[in-house]
Amino acid sequence: MDVFNEGVFLGRAQLPGVQHPSVVTIRDGHIVEITSRAAPTVRDICEMDDPAGYVHSAEGKSAGTLDDVLSNSLGARDSGKPLLLSPIDLQAVKASGVTFVVSLLERVIEEQAKGDPARADILRGDILELIGEDLSALVPGSETAAAVKQRLIERGVWSQYLEVGIGPDAEIFTKCQPMASVGYGADVGLHPDSSWNNPEPEVALVVSSARKIVGATLGNDVNLRDVEGRSALLLGKAKDNNASAALGPFIRLFDGNFSLDAVKQMDIALEVKGEDGFVLKGSSSMSQISREPELLVEAAIGDHHHYPDGLVLYLGTMFAPIQDRDGKGKGFTHHLDDIVTISTPTLGELVNRVRLSTQCAPWTYGPSHLMRDLAKAELL
Repeated sequence: MDVFNEGVFLGRAQLPGVQHPSVVTIRDGHIVEITSRAAPTVRDICEMDDPAGYVHSAEGKSAGTLDDVLSNSLGARDSGKPLLLSPIDLQAVKASGVTFVVSLLERVIEEQAKGDPARADILRGDILELIGEDLSALVPGSETAAAVKQRLIERGVWSQYLEVGIGPDAEIFTKCQPMASVGYGADVGLHPDSSWNNPEPEVALVVSSARKIVGATLGNDVNLRDVEGRSALLLGKAKDNNASAALGPFIRLFDGNFSLDAVKQMDIALEVKGEDGFVLKGSSSMSQISREPELLVEAAIGDHHHYPDGLVLYLGTMFAPIQDRDGKGKGFTHHLDDIVTISTPTLGELVNRVRLSTQCAPWTYGPSHLMRDLAKAELL
């Protein structure tokens, strides 16, 4: 991918014969290991004053060509060769919800439909007609938004999703525990109870404990629409399951050539290919987000909530698939073995295969295991 010649990228890989995950970057078409006592984890680099400067100059050694590592990670996943992992380690993994108008409307529809895709199709038209307002132009928490809120309450269609979509407070939730996310080429998991679900193509910001946004990566915030539609109190079950959070392939660190302004203009492409021949394509434009990324970060971290190892924050998506797959009015839902590709020119592409969470590799390597292995390698 040509994009990897343009920026400073940071990630993790499992290298043959090395017990602990290795910190890596990309140079001249190679994956280069830069793990050291000065920075044994990705978290340590992201806490530095100049993460991009450190990665650019850090000493390292080649672990193989980028093409070979990407190919093995996506294909055979031979543990005897380097494999990409999620590019983060000790950071908390958080997500923001209902940050785009299309996502907002779909969440309201989920709630009203109570998990029934056919009823959702009818409600979609009804709610759009009722609102009669360009919600994308509303500033959440503004007087205008408050007036729209009151009008909807009077009509009996106010929703908790509209509250976080145009109200004063953003929705911030925990997507998974530190070190539980999966990376490029890994399987992503659906809870076996779900029969209506979808990918959510997103940008995720990497934030230090000092509240500094240091870079960005791609994410798939796998979502169970039927579970969340039954009750928002089931958000944990809808969002946080084994292998339900994908990130990668790498973090692109902010430097003189890449900044938050570039993130705000990104168009995120999604493609789902099924073994049944079904192809779904969609996109999400960050320019249409209703809450500025900086404000979402402020809602997640501040004097009200500290993260000593920093965090990664999914920014939400405007993509909500309604294309029928298994019959008229049934909308979209995943089939097992779907291949999901999320991409943007400045961050590369994140590719994963869909499985049940019970069929994905179990999460068995956590922070305590990492600390022990780094200590054994005399990196702590």
